Amino acid sequence: MEENVRAGRCVVAVDGPSGSGKSTVSRRLAVGLGARYLDTGAMYRAITWAVLRSGVDLTDAESVGKVAAEVDLRIGTDPQGYGVTADGVSVDSEIRGPEVTGAVSAVAAVPSVRALLVARQRELIAKAGRIVVEGRDIGSVVAPDADLKVYLTASEAARAQRRSAEDATDVAATAADLARRDRLDSTRKADPLQQATDAVVLDTTELGIDEVVDRLRALLTDRGVA
Repeated sequence: MEENVRAGRCVVAVDGPSGSGKSTVSRRLAVGLGARYLDTGAMYRAITWAVLRSGVDLTDAESVGKVAAEVDLRIGTDPQGYGVTADGVSVDSEIRGPEVTGAVSAVAAVPSVRALLVARQRELIAKAGRIVVEGRDIGSVVAPDADLKVYLTASEAARAQRRSAEDATDVAATAADLARRDRLDSTRKADPLQQATDAVVLDTTELGIDEVVDRLRALLTDRGVA
């Protein structure tokens, strides 16, 4: 994809809870812009995978932080096919499994883990120049100077239905897990899930992916950075 990346800086921050459509929208927007794409959630998941593999107690913040600091984490930024490796092991499928999903909020709440990954994310953003970044604290913490900050949301029912369809899980169980993660992510002390004060809020409950992407492209055009 290198030769297809257009010139000019453009950083788009896409935040929101699980099931709001962040990943699909962000990837598709990046492709349309000829930009890079960074899934910050995959970075936290890869660290979580490494922590679980190490066997340390998830409630021991110091030990979790030490494991995170020692992991050789690598993530691609091609929206049409990026990969994630931890210590040379491809973990693309492993980080989406139920064990990692159930533990990622706890690991992501460790201040030293967040500091480590935020610094890495900023490096990747600076290197790319033109990039769509998705996560939970991008507009508020990672890239507060982004050209466009968007906060995607959706009804709890819609989010549960989407995630259940993706993971082939029970809707009720998925809804309960999403509620648990929302609570943990929004109440953690270090960089909680929150809407940046100058973010554009977009409810995707009744919107298709193409509609959301078109709206974001229009917002970028209005700002003269598309």
